[in-house]
Amino acid sequence: MAKRGKRYNDISQKVDKMKVYTPEEALELVFDTKSAKFTETVELAIRLGVDPRHADQQVRGTVVLPHGTGKTIKILVITSGDNIQKALNAGADYAGDDEYISKIQGGWMDFDLVIATPDMMPKLGKLGKTLGTKGLMPNPKSGTVTTDVEKTVEEFKKGKVAFKVDKLGSIHLPIGKVNFDKQAIVDNFKVALDQIIKLKPAASKGQYLRTVAISLTMGPGIKIDPLLAGTFATK
Repeated sequence: MAKRGKRYNDISQKVDKMKVYTPEEALELVFDTKSAKFTETVELAIRLGVDPRHADQQVRGTVVLPHGTGKTIKILVITSGDNIQKALNAGADYAGDDEYISKIQGGWMDFDLVIATPDMMPKLGKLGKTLGTKGLMPNPKSGTVTTDVEKTVEEFKKGKVAFKVDKLGSIHLPIGKVNFDKQAIVDNFKVALDQIIKLKPAASKGQYLRTVAISLTMGPGIKIDPLLAGTFATK
């Protein structure tokens, strides 16, 4: 295990690792764990009571954070015809068809998100290994396969976030930056968690929210009582 620096150790003293905080306490405390010289991201981590090996227990979706993530993302839209200009007008950084598919095959990856129209998906099949391993393959459930490129690009530019449960049953997503107003982080936290709760699979039995925690990019995790978190998010 890597040795932690003095700055991290000093910050971690503020967080009681044995304590499970209320959402209000955790959302207040996270601002006191700033340690990096850059503007850190506030990250939400949730472990769910699901078995991702089963198709009927997958949790995948999108959420539009009311205050955005604070990050400017580069969007590539794979489409054709009039949709190319529509995507660019809506704010896409790149838009096109075969040209960009070839560039990706050649190793180009200067983007954070790929959106595609349904007609282009057969062509993207050849990029499955390249995009899939990085979680960038467009998918209808993540809102990245669409016939309305303008609306989709605008939503992701404004703060729409796609998320997917990993093989350990966990979801990680950004809910803002440490320089956000505290209420903005509270609002984003509630909306993100509420959306994940709404996506609870019928096949999931027992407690759905197993663990909930927030942290800054370089800070310690702050554990939140999952039952209180669920109530806090939906009220």
